[in-house]
Amino acid sequence: MIRTQIQLTEKQYKALKELSVRDNISMAGVIREAVECYSTERTISGSKKKYRKALDAVGKFESGYKDISKNHDKYLAEDFKK
Repeated sequence: MIRTQIQLTEKQYKALKELSVRDNISMAGVIREAVECYSTERTISGSKKKYRKALDAVGKFESGYKDISKNHDKYLAEDFKK
C-alpha cells in the first residue's frame, strides 16, 4: 500500500469516525472503501455516457443501401479492402 496524507473538514472527519466506529474498521479502511466506490461509480458513469452517446447516433446516418441489415458483413469487408 501507498501511504498518503489528506486534509478533512471537521464534518468529514466526524462522519468518517462515526462510520469507523459503527462498522468496526479503521478510518483508513473507510477512506479506502469510499475511494473504491467513488472510482467505480465514475468508471461506470463514463461507460454509461459512452453507451448513451452510441445509442444517440443510431438512425442518424444513412448508407443508401436497402439491404444493409442483411449484407452488412459484405459491405464492411468491401470497405476494408479500400
